[in-house]
Amino acid sequence: MDDIKVRYSDGDLQNFKEIILEKINKAEQDLKQLQDSYKNGADNGTDDTSPTFKSFEEGSDTMAKEANMQLAIRQEKFIRDLKNALIRIENKTYGVCRVTGKLIQRERLKLVPHATLSIEAKRKQ
Repeated sequence: MDDIKVRYSDGDLQNFKEIILEKINKAEQDLKQLQDSYKNGADNGTDDTSPTFKSFEEGSDTMAKEANMQLAIRQEKFIRDLKNALIRIENKTYGVCRVTGKLIQRERLKLVPHATLSIEAKRKQ
């Protein structure tokens, strides 16, 4: 009887799957907005009549674009992590700490649905 694995029930996994799919949907919308903001920012009009402030604006535009690109990269990683969580749901290994082998707390998974470590394991890092 020792080989019975600790895991969430199929019903629980289905609930987590719905949470994750919702988060992926929202994350993909946010990612698209970020990408649009730095891709479409390049076609600003050049008919500016006050060149004194132009370079400052271009500098802040560049900084904003870079910040949005960094956010987009983080968002892509978040989406990838969420999709990996869906794979773990299919494999029925979702919600099991990869260090301790114990179930990750339900509350933690609701907040961080792509978590692979329990709080206990995370603190030891």
